[in-house]
Amino acid sequence: MAPHETLFLEATTAIHKQVMPYIIPHFTQYAQFMDFQIWDLPGQIDYLSSSFDSTSIFSNVGGIIWVIDAQDNYLEPISRFTSAVVTLTDLYPSIRYSVFIHKTDSLTEDYREDTIRDVMQKISDELFDEGLENPPVNYFPTSIYDHTIFEAFSKVIQGLVPQLPTYETLLDTVAASCRFQKVYIFDVMSKVYIASDTKPSDLSSYELCSDFINAIMDMSDLYGWDREKASSTSYHDDERAHEIGTQTAEAIVCSARGNTVYLRELNAFLAFIGVSKEPNFQKEKAMVDYNIQTFQDTLLQVLDRG
Repeated sequence: MAPHETLFLEATTAIHKQVMPYIIPHFTQYAQFMDFQIWDLPGQIDYLSSSFDSTSIFSNVGGIIWVIDAQDNYLEPISRFTSAVVTLTDLYPSIRYSVFIHKTDSLTEDYREDTIRDVMQKISDELFDEGLENPPVNYFPTSIYDHTIFEAFSKVIQGLVPQLPTYETLLDTVAASCRFQKVYIFDVMSKVYIASDTKPSDLSSYELCSDFINAIMDMSDLYGWDREKASSTSYHDDERAHEIGTQTAEAIVCSARGNTVYLRELNAFLAFIGVSKEPNFQKEKAMVDYNIQTFQDTLLQVLDRG
């Protein structure tokens, strides 16, 4: 959905639940990578009142996203958020909280920074007054007109991945051995990355990778083939057998804003993407391919154990 089309969406008036399965169809022995639900809750309803069964709503929750409109009066939403955190922390201490400070894109740079600091300070002060020091709350300025919303959702999802430290260690090793500036594991359908190396986040690198995935997906719609069907067919007598190559897709683009972007499919949903500034990347591609294949094999072993 294009950002301008959100103007025609109706306001949320009831609880809406959406199941988001991340299945690995070509590697059934690895079961599922992630299987989670998103509950869209209207902001005007008090879910902590006795009229709601809070246990059925929050007992299995891993994370809560609270959206605050930066262009509106946010004092009441902040008060309701802090009340929810205080109540739920006692009942479900494992829940992680994320505050999306939304619609910050239309604010001037100075006013935007002041607004973000003001929201963070007010929430921290109210939670401190309630006796909560260092609560598990993360803050993300977001907008639907750039990639910040995907970056924020990526961070939220990463907080729910128990094997995240292992993934980050593997990606750090790959980045160092292949001299990548930044590496990611992307969910190609949602453009959310579920892990990256531990170097500081770079929104420009994320934007580059996201745009590259869009281009690859568009090309796949036009020129892709049914690989499940192809894998059951013998190509030994086909004169195009050498063009089929591997069942794992990959792509490279050079001179993308001064970078080389390398994409390697891990399975039907996940892809490894690395961003490099090395001028001799093409000459070292054989080494990169070998390292990425080793990384893929190790990653699937982690998924199997997880």
